[in-house]
Amino acid sequence: MKRHLSEIIPFVPEKQEAVILSSICTGEKMAGFKDKADGHFTEVMLIQSLDDEIEFKKIYGLKKVRTEY
Repeated sequence: MKRHLSEIIPFVPEKQEAVILSSICTGEKMAGFKDKADGHFTEVMLIQSLDDEIEFKKIYGLKKVRTEY
């Protein structure tokens, strides 16, 4: 976890939604929060494996995270 997430960034479900942005060119994935009002994305954690995605969900108490390309 330490190699991907340097600090816990607050998540406000009423104002944000958790998403994973995935590059169609490089395949790089970044987990974070997208503001529901203006679409601003706040990067939280680099996702390099399924374990990283599971850890992101565990940290923020999420069952499901949508992926955007």
